[in-house]
Amino acid sequence: MPKRTLSALVIATSSGATMRSERPKPIHLLCGRPMISYVLDALESVETDSTVVVTGLHGDWVSKRILEDPPAHRLDFVEQRLNRGSADAALVGLTGFDDFDDEGDVIIVPADLPLLETDTLATLLWEHRKSDAACTVLTAKAEDPAGHDRVIRDGRDRIASIIRHADLVGDEHETNEVSLGVFCIRRGLLAPAARRTRPDISDGLQHIASIVEVLAQSGHPIAAASIDTPIDHLRPVDNRRHLAEAEAELRRRTNLRWLDRGVTMIDPERTYIDVTVELGTDVTLFPGTILQGTTIIGDGCEIGPDSRIDRCQVGRNTVVEKTMARLAEIGDHCRVGPFAVVEPGAELADGTVTGPFYAARPGE
Repeated sequence: MPKRTLSALVIATSSGATMRSERPKPIHLLCGRPMISYVLDALESVETDSTVVVTGLHGDWVSKRILEDPPAHRLDFVEQRLNRGSADAALVGLTGFDDFDDEGDVIIVPADLPLLETDTLATLLWEHRKSDAACTVLTAKAEDPAGHDRVIRDGRDRIASIIRHADLVGDEHETNEVSLGVFCIRRGLLAPAARRTRPDISDGLQHIASIVEVLAQSGHPIAAASIDTPIDHLRPVDNRRHLAEAEAELRRRTNLRWLDRGVTMIDPERTYIDVTVELGTDVTLFPGTILQGTTIIGDGCEIGPDSRIDRCQVGRNTVVEKTMARLAEIGDHCRVGPFAVVEPGAELADGTVTGPFYAARPGE
């Protein structure tokens, strides 16, 4: 199996238009973090040598938000000033790399796939290196492929093109092999192929999927890395409904991780934990608990029911019941609530018992 350098392009050019928002889509929050952060985490785990994020309108918003909580690996940002599509964005993104290793590989991932997992990227990379293909497409067989781009094969079962769902005609609608929008391409072939893509009839943009047809027509082998992951988990987040669905799945995964680490949840479906939260051992969470931001809960605590704790530090063996707390510190062996409010900047000393309907303010 050939060993080549590996770089990554993250296409983060989407505006907030489909979300009915001024905020660019890649930095809408999921479980306390921008959705693009989950894509960057997955790429970090497959050990890319360098990663370039291609931004669009309000690109400074995207870069600033990412750098507030930067990944461990180096990131560079390049702006696509005029939206000509994802193929053009990939071409612009290549200018962000310091080196010119044409024999290396580049993984291209859209920023709106927050449910993408490391194992999926590893499968794509393994298939690409095993087949020594010019381009490898992440695909899946779908029982209901409606709304997804389709993989079109020729009479010899070779990948010939990817047709966007908006452009499907005739029997193409019956094809159940779908493209999931993630590609691994030989870096030296990416720029020439991107330049040869044509604007799509339906929207006038040059799409990254068109690169597959360009390479296939030039005689380059195209491989498919097929996965069994439910395709709903790899559907782009295009609107607020998709955002809510992705949030529900991420929260489910987060709760399962904490259950495996020994946290007790009386009702996991009514327990909401941001991925940025830290929990100690023997913590019990009652229904209606919401833990947000950089909250830290100490060992042996009981939180809830119906408590919201945002960016707070809670000491060991503390009970917090029916309480709202934000940007505050609560000590060890405290009993807070019910119906308490702990305001930003407040500090409750060890052993504090507030009683019901208590308001804790800074300096008190």
